[in-house]
Amino acid sequence: MIKQIVAIALVLGLFVSCEKVVEPVHKIQVSFSEDVGSTTLDGRLLLMLSSDDSDEPRFQINDGLNTQLIFGMNVENWAKDSVLTFDETVFGYPYESLKDVPPGEYNVQALLNVYETFNLSTGHTVKLPMDNGEGQKWQKSPGNLYSKPFKIRVASNGFENVSVELDQVIPPIEEPEDTKWIKHVKVKSEKLSEFWGRDVFLGAHVLLPKGFEEHPEAKYPLMVFHGHFPSDFGGFRTTPPDPKMKPEYSERFSMEGYNIIEQQEAYDFYKRWNEPDFPRFIIIEIQHPTPYYDDSYAVNSASQGPYGDAITYELIPEIEKQFRGMGEGWSRFLYGGSTGGWEALAVQVKYPNEYNGCFAACPDPIDFRAYTLTNIYEDDNAYYYPSAHKKLEVPSHRNYLGQIQSTLRQGNHLELVLGDKSRSGQQWDIWEATYSPQGKDGYPVRIWDKKTGEIDHEVAEYWKENFDLRHILERDWDKLGDNLKGKIHIFCGDMDNYYLNNAVYLMEDFLESTTDPYYEGEVKYGDRDEHCWNGDPDQPNAITRLRYNSMYVPKIMERIEASAPQGADLTSWRYK
Repeated sequence: MIKQIVAIALVLGLFVSCEKVVEPVHKIQVSFSEDVGSTTLDGRLLLMLSSDDSDEPRFQINDGLNTQLIFGMNVENWAKDSVLTFDETVFGYPYESLKDVPPGEYNVQALLNVYETFNLSTGHTVKLPMDNGEGQKWQKSPGNLYSKPFKIRVASNGFENVSVELDQVIPPIEEPEDTKWIKHVKVKSEKLSEFWGRDVFLGAHVLLPKGFEEHPEAKYPLMVFHGHFPSDFGGFRTTPPDPKMKPEYSERFSMEGYNIIEQQEAYDFYKRWNEPDFPRFIIIEIQHPTPYYDDSYAVNSASQGPYGDAITYELIPEIEKQFRGMGEGWSRFLYGGSTGGWEALAVQVKYPNEYNGCFAACPDPIDFRAYTLTNIYEDDNAYYYPSAHKKLEVPSHRNYLGQIQSTLRQGNHLELVLGDKSRSGQQWDIWEATYSPQGKDGYPVRIWDKKTGEIDHEVAEYWKENFDLRHILERDWDKLGDNLKGKIHIFCGDMDNYYLNNAVYLMEDFLESTTDPYYEGEVKYGDRDEHCWNGDPDQPNAITRLRYNSMYVPKIMERIEASAPQGADLTSWRYK
């Protein structure tokens, strides 16, 4: 009996040892239909997986805790009969490889962010995603190809035989129409067209003052509202909130019916704009998207071209000509928050005589010793704190209680999936595209290795001398001080979500140390206030962020009265 058992075991063992070992498979193939493209294509091909059925995967990719999965690869000369394969070697976020995707049911979708070829005046040829009227949003950029989502199941041994076809094209976006109050301007920039090797236009949404047609004798001061790409002039509404609109909950502000509050604030501003004693200004919001982001950061840069000069010397004079602006530096004012806050301060510093005051709320890093939580001059690595035995990641986003939602490494790895060579169209990459020197390949030079976070201190020195606003002010105060006295106003919450208050502290230290002249401006902080606090201690972020267009008017009027040159027109625009 024992001999029989042993014999059976030996036979079974022989069968088992001869059985083929099945390796896990992780492959998804992608092609595009001839119905959506007949020529070869360049771009960034993105593959997305989502376990959330609430929306398409392309609208669920972000840097927060609720992000879904994405993988990316470059494509060049992709033909309609060619099939591309995503396998476990393709870099992804938040899982770096398809082999790391947990078993389960997922919606799968692919999208091609189409690149165009630019022959730059620098002699370089680069391939980049042109803005198509959407403000550099890859998920909805007209002309991009995508597939409809469908479900797949990921098993413990992976998945195979999954094919995705791009058979949809994102349609064009309609241009906004002029109204009595709001006009839309497009100006071809000769400076930018020469740099990019093709026609480049700057746009602006212009809010006209009450009585503009009735007072042809009046000339107006100009308020320049900087910020992210505006599809139209925001925060201005001539009718009360729509009574049929369903209240929506704002997760960011923990507030019910925030969509109704937004409409009410816009209507309230319209009423203030028409009050008899409200100063008559022109306000503009500028459209200046680049192939790298939804706006240019409004300064000249090596890889994006002379946007600062184009805005200040081409666009703004044309607007003042068309709409009876005064056209003088003392009558122009800059304001904005976040990106717009940095732009307001940077433009004032770079063009001190062309503007008469900046109001910078929650500005992007204005001292690169506090590039959020990284000192790019002294730290060796942006992603990890220095430690002999512990690996601790540097956070990048918090709430007002200090609770963390993401880290620098995670956010930068998402960008690397969306596009290499600073082409993700996201925050860290646009800082790099703006501040870095141009590389030999025509693209911005990396400030740090995108995979590891290792900082290039030679690039950091270039940033310091050209775009570190605190350093520039300290270095050149003997030349700039007289032209900036009374013009600098900075506001920031002390619990800014992106730690931007740290750079403001450093800037304040310098400004308060100034003599001959003293800067005569202001720096204010909001207690426990988050990103985009803009100087009102009596209202929360959720409200003050909707009041940029009117908050700084009293300060602007004080500045005009104190600084207008002798004989300046202080009356034609002060009608009832």
